[in-house]
Amino acid sequence: MSNETPKPPRGAKPANDTGPAPAKPASNVAPLRKTVPCPECGRPSHREHYPFCSNRCRDLDLSRWLTGAYAIPVSQDEDNPDDTLQNSTRDDE
Repeated sequence: MSNETPKPPRGAKPANDTGPAPAKPASNVAPLRKTVPCPECGRPSHREHYPFCSNRCRDLDLSRWLTGAYAIPVSQDEDNPDDTLQNSTRDDE
């Protein structure tokens, strides 16, 4: 037999663990962008989610784009570009 200490069960905390790591001090780095209000809820934006304040607000906005709630308007002339091609070939006949 060896003099090794037994391994704790998987998922168990080590005996010398005193809890969560201490909070890091605030850095003196200037932000890259000025914080702006979140377009969804109005709270200040965060660097990780810019221009939104959280993943929740970012996902809400993406969901609106994917479901078609946001739409880019199309002018009447651009509605059916095939009509202009058909009309120009008919004029040539």
